[in-house]
Amino acid sequence: MALNTVTEVSNRVLIRNVLVSVSDKRDLEGLVTGVLKYCPGARLYSTGGTFRVLRDLLGDQAERKLIAVERYTGQPELQGGLVKTLDYKVHLGLLAEEFNEDHQRDIERVGAVRFDLVVVNLYPFSAAISRENATPETARGNIDIGGPAMLRAAAKNYLRVAAVCNPEDYGAVVDALGANDGATTFELRYQLASKVFAHTAGYDTAVAEYLASASAAGAAAAYNVR
Repeated sequence: MALNTVTEVSNRVLIRNVLVSVSDKRDLEGLVTGVLKYCPGARLYSTGGTFRVLRDLLGDQAERKLIAVERYTGQPELQGGLVKTLDYKVHLGLLAEEFNEDHQRDIERVGAVRFDLVVVNLYPFSAAISRENATPETARGNIDIGGPAMLRAAAKNYLRVAAVCNPEDYGAVVDALGANDGATTFELRYQLASKVFAHTAGYDTAVAEYLASASAAGAAAAYNVR
């Protein structure tokens, strides 16, 4: 398989479509208010509990500004919320390169959108396993799959997509939009991508260390293995 080689990139990318799915909902109101202030034409795509928070936050604007990911993909969530964003249309919108004509044709073919800003943070795995009554099933259930996949896809495509994994960066993102007429800059997207890969690496390390610290026999004792 030949890898694409990109030679042309826009410095400033206007925010038109935002994908939001967060476990940590701190400061979400400030981020969304700021994004819509500087990018009044932007639309928000979201899932589950985040969708409900955004719907309440947006009020009368929700019908025009907020789209459920399952409505966008045409696929309902798997019971328990296990599969929500692991979808071709979602990841096409994250990974499509700006000046790649084949990618643009694929977007048009399936009716996808190009996500310009991705705001995702992960299930609280470390907090979950630190609880006194934590079990192997507690740990397993708090291993995030879709979140890291979205973050990594968005961060890989820092050429076009701003990937935000920490609420502490919301202020910098809003400030950048205000300073650049509703656009992110290449420098900001690159810096955010670096933070994403450090974050997902730490997350995977925590999961690996937890599994290595126990045994298969110990985990099996928590289940009816048959």
